[in-house]
Amino acid sequence: MIVASMRATDHGPPASGHQGTRLRVLTLVDKLKVGGGAERAAVALATHLPRDRFDVTVATTRPSGGPLLASLRGSHVRYMTLDRRHRFDMLAFRRLFAVLREERIDVLHAHMFGSNVWGSIFGRVAGVPAVIAHEHTWSYEGQPVRRFLDGRVIGRLVDAFVCVSERDRDRMIELEGVPPGKIVLLPNPYVPRPSANGGDARAQLGIEPHAPLITTVTVLRPQKALEVLIDAFAQVSRSLPDTRLVIAGNGPRREALEQHARDLGVSDRVRFPGWWDDVSGLLRTADVAAMSSDYEGSPLFGLECMAHGIPLVSTDVGNIGTVLGEGVTLVPPRDAAALAAALESLLRDPARRAAQAAAAATRLSRYHIDNVALEFGALYERIVAENRQRRRTER
Repeated sequence: MIVASMRATDHGPPASGHQGTRLRVLTLVDKLKVGGGAERAAVALATHLPRDRFDVTVATTRPSGGPLLASLRGSHVRYMTLDRRHRFDMLAFRRLFAVLREERIDVLHAHMFGSNVWGSIFGRVAGVPAVIAHEHTWSYEGQPVRRFLDGRVIGRLVDAFVCVSERDRDRMIELEGVPPGKIVLLPNPYVPRPSANGGDARAQLGIEPHAPLITTVTVLRPQKALEVLIDAFAQVSRSLPDTRLVIAGNGPRREALEQHARDLGVSDRVRFPGWWDDVSGLLRTADVAAMSSDYEGSPLFGLECMAHGIPLVSTDVGNIGTVLGEGVTLVPPRDAAALAAALESLLRDPARRAAQAAAAATRLSRYHIDNVALEFGALYERIVAENRQRRRTER
C-alpha cells in the first residue's frame, strides 16, 4: 500500500475512519524551520484547534527537524513527512494523494506558495471537501509565473484563499486576479514561544545595564532590509553614542550585514548573536524594538512586542498599523533617516515608550492563538458543510 511507504518517523495514531463527528484536517507545509513565522503559525494553528472537533495531521513535503518538529512530537497532533528530496521528486505527491483518499481527509490546509500549489491540485483531484490555501507574505512584485499560479491555478481550485492583511487581499485581487469571493482575511496569531530561562540577556551580550538598547528578532534575509536598520542605528549613534543594537537571528544576509556594520564604524555597538532561544528575555530587556522590512503580511514579531511590553518602530508594511494601532510608530520603507528619527525620539522619551507599549497591549487578546484557532475552525466547518450540502443537492 502506498501509505505504508511513509517515513517511519510518522507520529501519532492514523487519521483513518471517522472519529465521532470530528473533521479530519491535514496541514500541509514545505518544511519546519527555525525562525520561520509562517511555519510557527501553521504549527500553532494545528495544535490549538479544539480536539473535540478536529483530528489533525501535520505533513511536511520535505524532511524537517528542530524545535517546531519537537513541539509537534510533544503534542496530540500526528506528524508525517512526504520526504520529498528535490524539486523533481514527484513520487512524494503520490503518497500525499493516497493519504488524502485513503484517510478520507475533510480539510486540506496548505501554507505558503509551494504547498499551496500542490495542495490545491491534489486536494481537488482527491475530492477533499474543503481545500484551503494560505499566503503569509510576499511582495506581489515580479515573478509573473507565481502571480499566474496564485491567480489562475490556486485561486480557481481552492475553496478559500486565506490572506493575513487588507493590503495582501487587495494585491491578490488587483495583481494576481484571485477571485474576490475566494479570499478570506484572517490574521496571523500571537504564538507564545516556549519558556526559556536564559538569564540576563544584556550580560550575555556584553551590554551595559543602562545603555539604550534597540533590538529585533528575525530571519536575516533581503526582505527584512536590515542594512537600512543598521544605517538608521549609525545615525542614532552620533547623538546617543551609548546606544546598542541587537539583531538576533540567522540567515543568508548575516555576513553581509556584519560587514555593513564594520563599514559604518558601528560594529562594536551592534550584536549579531545568531538564533536566540530566550526571545522573551531579550525583548523584556530592550528599550525599543525595530522592524525595517520592505514588505510583510502579518508579522509575528509585532505581536511579540505587544505581548512583552516593548514599543515598536516599524516600516508601514502589511497590517502592522491595523494590528497595533497607536501601539506602533510607523515610518516609510527604505527611509533610514525617518527610522533613525523615530528610534531616537522613543529612546529619549521613557513616558512615551511606556504609553505606546500599553496601547499595544490592550489589543493583544484579539490575536491570541486560541481565538484565531477558533476562527479557522469555524471556516473549516462552514466550507465542509456548504460543499457537502451542495453535493447532496446535485445528486
